[in-house]
Amino acid sequence: MLNPETVFYIILGLILFNYCFDLILSLLNAKKFDDKLPPELVDVYDEVIYKNSQNYKRENFRFSILTNSFSTFLMIIFLFFNSFAYLHYHLTAIIERQVLVMLVFFGILFVANFLLNLPLNWYHNFVIEAKYDFNRTSLKTFWLDQLKSFFLTIIIGGLLLIAIYYLFYWFSVNFWWYAWVLISVLIVIINMFYTKLILPIFNKLSLLPDGKLRDSIENYAKSVNFNLSRIFVIDGSKRSTKANAFFSGLGSQKQVTLYDTLINDLTPREIVAVLAHEVGHYKHKHIIFNLVTSILSLGLSMYILSLFIVKPEVSQALGVQEPNFHIGLIAFGFIYSPVSFIISIITNLMSRHFEYQADAYAKKTFNENDLISALKKLNQKSLSNLTPHPWYVFFNYSHPTLLQRFRKLKANA
Repeated sequence: MLNPETVFYIILGLILFNYCFDLILSLLNAKKFDDKLPPELVDVYDEVIYKNSQNYKRENFRFSILTNSFSTFLMIIFLFFNSFAYLHYHLTAIIERQVLVMLVFFGILFVANFLLNLPLNWYHNFVIEAKYDFNRTSLKTFWLDQLKSFFLTIIIGGLLLIAIYYLFYWFSVNFWWYAWVLISVLIVIINMFYTKLILPIFNKLSLLPDGKLRDSIENYAKSVNFNLSRIFVIDGSKRSTKANAFFSGLGSQKQVTLYDTLINDLTPREIVAVLAHEVGHYKHKHIIFNLVTSILSLGLSMYILSLFIVKPEVSQALGVQEPNFHIGLIAFGFIYSPVSFIISIITNLMSRHFEYQADAYAKKTFNENDLISALKKLNQKSLSNLTPHPWYVFFNYSHPTLLQRFRKLKANA
């Protein structure tokens, strides 16, 4: 049986391994920044814009190295100085009810993390993104976004923590069944009503007005027997010049949402091609598959949590002598990382396969040249990395690279 000291060094080793692994992948990827563009993609960037994209990649690379190093350093300091135990014992000395101890414990950690990340978020938006003409966020919008995110997390996260705590209190190690069902129901609700419940808190949505674009979208939807009753436009331009489009909801609740920047940047045919790709995800039932797999992986994590949370060695590794729900939850977050790492590899592999399938559907039901043109414009507008390292792609990309998608679409054309 593992002793607390061994568990402590396992946790420390996992933190250092994750940091070093990410660093090595990032360094490998950075070496590819200056590669020449492949012949198929030379029309994406001219010389000036490509130089700009290289500088943008380098700045984001340096910023990510700095932030990851800072957060890893803080976590190691927290571990070596038994800061989790220090906070736990100070709270239990002044608060009698354990559920309140747990809420205040996570509340303090959340607020500390929020305040530490606040200047980093500000710098990324108002320095890096602004330098490359991406940022359109006003100071008012930035602060409102931060406050809304803060209170949403406090309310939803707090209620969820209370519910899971009492399930653990009532059912002990068997709590994971009930927690799994509870969180799964929440995931389904969010998937179904995200555009109605969450998105309007941050953005303004309006129906796409009548015109050529709406007619083109509706005609395509009819041609593939896809019931689409609502097409919304989101005011993405108030935060960024980057463009996007997405489907949300399940069954009768599904709807398409276009960023206003997408409408400005692409032609109607290119927009329809992008939506044809999204329809391909629905037709191949990728949304349902992803939802089911996320629920199954959640069940696995809940089960593993139930094994660790009652082990005294786990709490003792973080300096707390008695088995404890919130300390066990913190330790679990570290110990679960290898499982999470393996799951992320599998889900990224499946996701990239699904993207190829959705591209093929758009090619079959609409036109691959319009999709390729749209993808090139979207990558050009966001100064995307067109020459990433293959290992970085394998471990981090949920989508194939633009070059991979281009060659797949052109295969057997």
